Amino acid sequence: MTAGMHDLRKPLESTGKTLSTVVSAIALLCTLVLSVQAFASPRDEARRIHDRLAGVPPSAATLDQMEGLVRNGDAIGAAYIAMENRAFYDVTLKNWAAPWTNREEDVFVPLNDYIATVIGMVRDDVPFNQLLSADIIYVGRDGLQGVPAFSMTSNAHYEALENRNINLMENLVQRPQSAMTDLPPEATAGVMTTRAAAEAFFIAGTNRAMLRFTLMAHMCRDLEQVADTSLSPDWIRQDVSRSPGGDSRLFLNNCVSCHTGMDPLAGAYAYYDWDESARRIVYSPGQVRSKYFNNADTFPQGFVTTDASWANYWREGQNALLGWDPGRPGQGYGAKSMGEELANSEAFAQCQVEKVFQTVCLRPPSDAADRQQVSSMVTSFRGGNYRMRQVFAEAAAYCRAD
Repeated sequence: MTAGMHDLRKPLESTGKTLSTVVSAIALLCTLVLSVQAFASPRDEARRIHDRLAGVPPSAATLDQMEGLVRNGDAIGAAYIAMENRAFYDVTLKNWAAPWTNREEDVFVPLNDYIATVIGMVRDDVPFNQLLSADIIYVGRDGLQGVPAFSMTSNAHYEALENRNINLMENLVQRPQSAMTDLPPEATAGVMTTRAAAEAFFIAGTNRAMLRFTLMAHMCRDLEQVADTSLSPDWIRQDVSRSPGGDSRLFLNNCVSCHTGMDPLAGAYAYYDWDESARRIVYSPGQVRSKYFNNADTFPQGFVTTDASWANYWREGQNALLGWDPGRPGQGYGAKSMGEELANSEAFAQCQVEKVFQTVCLRPPSDAADRQQVSSMVTSFRGGNYRMRQVFAEAAAYCRAD
């Protein structure tokens, strides 16, 4: 080896030693961080519970109270105290529900009747499996200064609640949706028949969007994840070509996989529409909306929608694993009963718990311990009358040392 090569080697050796030292230091730092987390004090854990649920620092008195509960093994009780902070409702729950209300799944949307109803149901421990079926809506209480009245044609009521920084924990009140709108009680279907949902998912199209985005938000599955080519295509509508591009294999191996399950369920929305000029949801009992006959000449022999009947073909085949309630018939009439079908499945409960876990723990379930915790929370959720606050509390208690 020449002297010049020795000279070149010296800085390389020095660099290697430096890198080795840096790596060792980082590893030591990570070990120290994990050690601190593993031995977090009850006060640290109480503060973390509050931060995860409310997103703001607790007062000294609140922290003292929560610390005492954590120290005595009642982290869930401490979480309930954190949820007494208005920020849990005004911010955490608002951001949790906002993506469900628009096609872009955008969290940065104004408060609306869909979001407010979710917030109110969580606050009041309304069984969350009624989310897609109940005759329920939440509005601001009467007499709030500068807040216009609820309207079927405007979101101004809810935007004013947000813009005027109204305390939603104290000022949202539950009302029958049928009393606040012109929908009859049998036509109400929880958040699916709110103005925000109708504007986003009943507009134009064929009303299939309402089913797709409801599945995404509340079953945690898009259509590709429930696709099944083994089911009967007898309910697929006329607007779906049986030989797209002249190739029937595309229909049999692709189109049919989604439409065999989607079209029978979407029949429940046959009487609903969004009136863009009036800016409101429309319901025409006994009269199927014209959009159900769009492109009927594509395949005239296809299914013709004559009423709001629906059937759940996904009870058979691979999607039976979604855990449908065996006590229900799997078919019915109208959006309300179809919403009950979806919201009483195991997949619905699993989806709600996983969304809460990710919101509170700031990560999806990632290992065996997380999956076991989620399973325990699903069991608690379903067995505890679908109380969503309990899910948030259990998630915060579990992740308090993260």
